[in-house]
Amino acid sequence: MPRNRADPPHRVSLRRHDPSQPIDESPENDSSYRLAWITDPHFDHAKLDTWRRWADSLHEHRPSAIVLTGDLSEGDDVAYQLRCLAETFEIPIYFVLGNHDFYGKSIAQTRRDLIDLTREVDNLFYLTDTGIVIPRDGFAIVGEDGWGDATQGDYAGSVVSLNDFALIEDFVNAAPHDWQAMLQREGNEAAARLTQKLSRLADDVKHVLIATHVPPYREACWYEGKTTNDDWAPFFVCGAIGDALTEIAKSNPSRHFTVLCGHTHHDGDAEILPNLHVHTGYSRYGTIDIESIIRITEQGFQVPRSTGAKKATET
Repeated sequence: MPRNRADPPHRVSLRRHDPSQPIDESPENDSSYRLAWITDPHFDHAKLDTWRRWADSLHEHRPSAIVLTGDLSEGDDVAYQLRCLAETFEIPIYFVLGNHDFYGKSIAQTRRDLIDLTREVDNLFYLTDTGIVIPRDGFAIVGEDGWGDATQGDYAGSVVSLNDFALIEDFVNAAPHDWQAMLQREGNEAAARLTQKLSRLADDVKHVLIATHVPPYREACWYEGKTTNDDWAPFFVCGAIGDALTEIAKSNPSRHFTVLCGHTHHDGDAEILPNLHVHTGYSRYGTIDIESIIRITEQGFQVPRSTGAKKATET
């Protein structure tokens, strides 16, 4: 929600959750489970009327939970937006962070602040910090921020310069020749955290939904109907997560992995392996969209991408 800086903070009930324990959110009627997927909303760019129309539209779908795949806003406004969402939608809200969410702070401080927030607010779950969510027997949801980790494309020869390097404290306070190693470290740490979560899945889990911000593969990094080139790939693909997912999917051929991501602001679908599919979401500054209303069926997580499921709200 666009913020009136004079507004007092929202008051919410308090509950602590243990990130090491699976969260069982199974509804009484499994067939009614709807997961609303939102990516790159950039709430700070939307007018109040746009936010309200989007919220009304989302309420009409009666989702059981919401999953946000990053770039909610910037700086302290990220926490404000999450509080607004938690108060507006009294359902579980699962989120990961995108690069914009770290603007104005360090990576570590941003994560600490939002982990603290999730310990205070009942229905907020930061998936990078949270363990495994069980929406129904045999199904699981996990998540990880991810990062454009400079492992794909031509980092040394790229002419791309992101605002990240001027607006995230870690990069501002480091020499440019250290940035590539820092990006690779973020990617490796993200892959390690995700691998640990996936290694703890129970044997009966046959369908896994993975929420992340940065596409894990070049094949899933879309722009105007085409996949990325060598200039953009270093900053728009998290190769370490892609490598980890490929290995895990190959080792578990009877388990299906569905990945949701954003970051590119252009949508597309990619089949990496028969049991590994990646859906990349659409976004445009000033609008807030419902990327998909995901349903759980016997076939797994169904991620429709029709125009009926996506209701863009213009400024």
